[in-house]
Amino acid sequence: MAREKRPQYHHNYKAGAINSLLRVSSMISNAEIILILDCDMHSNHSQSVRDAICFFMDEEKGPEIAFVQFPQNFENISKNDLYGNALSVLMEVELHGADGYGGPLFIGTCCFHRRDALCGKKFCGQYKNDWNDENELIKANLQELEEESKALASCAYEENTLWGKEIGAIYKCLVEDVITGLWIQLQGWKSIYYNPPRKAFFGIAPTTLLHTLVQQRRWGEGELQISLSKYSPVWYGLGKINLGLLMGYCHYNYWVTTCLPILYYSIIPSLYLLKGIPLFPKMASPWFIPFTYVILGESTSSLIEGLIFGGTIQGWWNGLRMWLYVGTSSYLFAFIDIVLKFFEFSNSSFTITPKIIEDDVSQRYKKEIMEFGTSSPFFTVLVTLALLNLFCLLVTLKELVLSEGALVGEKMLLQVLLCGFLVFINFPIYQGLFLRRDKGRLPSSHTIKSTALALSACIIFKILKLD
Repeated sequence: MAREKRPQYHHNYKAGAINSLLRVSSMISNAEIILILDCDMHSNHSQSVRDAICFFMDEEKGPEIAFVQFPQNFENISKNDLYGNALSVLMEVELHGADGYGGPLFIGTCCFHRRDALCGKKFCGQYKNDWNDENELIKANLQELEEESKALASCAYEENTLWGKEIGAIYKCLVEDVITGLWIQLQGWKSIYYNPPRKAFFGIAPTTLLHTLVQQRRWGEGELQISLSKYSPVWYGLGKINLGLLMGYCHYNYWVTTCLPILYYSIIPSLYLLKGIPLFPKMASPWFIPFTYVILGESTSSLIEGLIFGGTIQGWWNGLRMWLYVGTSSYLFAFIDIVLKFFEFSNSSFTITPKIIEDDVSQRYKKEIMEFGTSSPFFTVLVTLALLNLFCLLVTLKELVLSEGALVGEKMLLQVLLCGFLVFINFPIYQGLFLRRDKGRLPSSHTIKSTALALSACIIFKILKLD
């Protein structure tokens, strides 16, 4: 089915497509259970339908279940997960945790929905499954069915209705799937997360850095949109959903705000090295111990977690790099967009992640060579930060060699290690700037622009008088 689209009517992207299909399918079969899949995903296990139906048909808990969410898996993840797209922690840990508090969030694909819940019906204790009551099929010829379906799929059908507000998928949010799942749970329904040994569905993950960053920006901005909307778990969900689940939603809703501390620790400690001003405790100070404990504890636990779920040490390092890149670019732009939209200076735009892969890009992805290849504000930020830390580290090392190295090292060990870590983890950027000659390298415009910005920041801060 192709729904009607006209310039003067907003088609509401994926949410609009889901709602059109809901209406049209009600004229054809009116099936009680609906499977929602992204266009780039396919089934990998024929028994997944049976598995989902078993949850819905459970005599005790089945009537309250609105949807059964399967994990989203990708068949093109590289050996060491170059761009951190496997989302192992989310799929293998966090969604299982949410399942214990009333059900996971709806992630937009690989999900079996109950039609009644998706169409806005509230759950009540008297709701019963009546699987023996066969849906009354509409006896109409193909031509009549086509004409009736056209009316339901017309672009003007939803005008002055509750579609997209209280019925069907919710509109005006960049993560329409998450807000729709939240709305369903706020109506009293529960959800189930089922992760079978054999993966039920497979899809295609982004194969370039830019596509990954753009996708993460949309997710981050959409999540923060939810926290500022009338559907916010904080003021609308309190008392309607489990407190643990509410806190889980808040964890995702405020992802974007982590850009502020990540940017601070990526810039300020390195710049203060130029002034020789320590920001962290000395090695001899007892306060050095908790800093060391937190750094080593978090790093070790995340590494063990990644290895348990089939990852590699290189994959853990790549995931750490992507956490830094997403935090300093995707979330930064998402946060700025939300602020501008709040003051009505900007409108959020829905960006679709490209699924077509060029041959040379595909070959570099298989070799796990990071793909740049084009100019982007995302890369300007990343390259500037990488060069800033490189310049700060080189100046600091020079001073350590030529002056009181032992004293400076003892006073500012953590700052030097942090700056060194930021330089080491940005090695793919330095490769893209200075060493590579293929089409996936960083454009020379980024080298000139970012070098000028980083040098300017270092020089200005060096001559700045700090009281």
